[in-house]
Amino acid sequence: MAEYKATIGLEIHAQLRTKTKMFSWSKNDPDENNPNVHISPIDLGHPGTLPTVNKEAVKHVLKVGVAAGGKIADYTEFDRKNYFYPDIPKGYQISQYKYPLVTGGEIAGVKLTRIHLEEDTGTSQHDKGDYSLVNFNRAGTPLMELVTEPVIHSGEQAAFFAKEFQLLLQYLGVSYANMEKGEMRLEANISVSTDKGLGTKVEIKNLNSFKSLEKAVSFEINRQTNILENGKEVEQETRGWHDQKQVTFSQRKKEGSADYRYFPDPDLPKLKISEVPEFDVQKIKANLPILPWQKREEYQFFKLNQDQIELLVSNRVLGNLFDQVSVELKGIDQKKILANYLTSDLVGLGNGEDLGKINVKSLVSLVEMIVSDEISSRGAKDLLKKMFEEGGHAREVAEGNGLLQKSDKSELKKIVQKIIIQNKEVVAEYKAGKETSIQFLIGQGMKETKGRANPQVLRKIFEELLRG
Repeated sequence: MAEYKATIGLEIHAQLRTKTKMFSWSKNDPDENNPNVHISPIDLGHPGTLPTVNKEAVKHVLKVGVAAGGKIADYTEFDRKNYFYPDIPKGYQISQYKYPLVTGGEIAGVKLTRIHLEEDTGTSQHDKGDYSLVNFNRAGTPLMELVTEPVIHSGEQAAFFAKEFQLLLQYLGVSYANMEKGEMRLEANISVSTDKGLGTKVEIKNLNSFKSLEKAVSFEINRQTNILENGKEVEQETRGWHDQKQVTFSQRKKEGSADYRYFPDPDLPKLKISEVPEFDVQKIKANLPILPWQKREEYQFFKLNQDQIELLVSNRVLGNLFDQVSVELKGIDQKKILANYLTSDLVGLGNGEDLGKINVKSLVSLVEMIVSDEISSRGAKDLLKKMFEEGGHAREVAEGNGLLQKSDKSELKKIVQKIIIQNKEVVAEYKAGKETSIQFLIGQGMKETKGRANPQVLRKIFEELLRG
């Protein structure tokens, strides 16, 4: 059997966070439920209308390009990509072809070809029986397209890259990149060959989740491999992904760039990036927030485990809370304790997105009480739940609900003496040399105090009385 090599390149579209659309004054609102509310004559392609460039959208793309280490173009222009579809009222889409805003760069070890800016299309609804409806609210929304080099070789690697790109967009604040809402859409170009060259490229469009991307790419690699194994040729085409059947299916023959008859848009000015103060690359670089890979390094310094790091990096609600609390804590050990309670107990309470009535000061106090042995592990879990549901200051909530540990030796000594009298056989085993028997006695002490006793203090009292 010949050895086959799979080569994958990705195209990712992401809607940008701006107040208005790419070329008009219409509101950019991806959450609008009523159809055709945020539209204008420009969005609908009325004759005589003139588009203007959204400066904020351009700046967003430049931020991504700078973060990825790409080359920022000094000269750029917009082109018309001509094709007919009901959700494109002008009969063309304004995009960038020959002069993209960004070329090159690298994210998650994957080299990039280009990042350019275009306008989104409207949305068609085909579930109306014998007719379809078109909603133009999305038409003209600023859309960034990233194209990778064909350097990915598996479905797993493709999904990992897409996740990292989504994180970057969210950290930079340029896109919500919510895939469930269609704010980030994935396409994969896959070819399989037996030599160092590339095979016939097949594109899979409209993948709406990382899992779908991984499974579709893996399926397509196997499909093309089987075709070649049987001595046949792979046909260049565009395919879709059937989520229920877990297979790709043919949609149409693949178009080439010549089919779109690209030409510079005559209604839009050419841009000289260096002439626009807001586009100054050095200023953009200096004002970049901390990036996902930098945040990972920071968490690794705190000696968190890898699962905790990934959860805090990917979930910015939880990660931001950790960052705010950790600056108030002393030493790495306290930060590790905080991470343990956030990534296990708090996630269990609110799925990592809902922080309930938790506040920063109470979490600082909670960790300090744990470190000083004022509260047990069990008590800390109960206290966190109370704080999540009801709010309040940690110490006051702990005192009000009897969650602080009992460490008063004179009070605990009476309980220990009672347990020794009630468990004569276990005491005899301990005195005969069975050291582990003391754990049972400590457990009885915890039970007697409803988990409020300090187990270290209990152990010390038991040892003093049984060895005395």
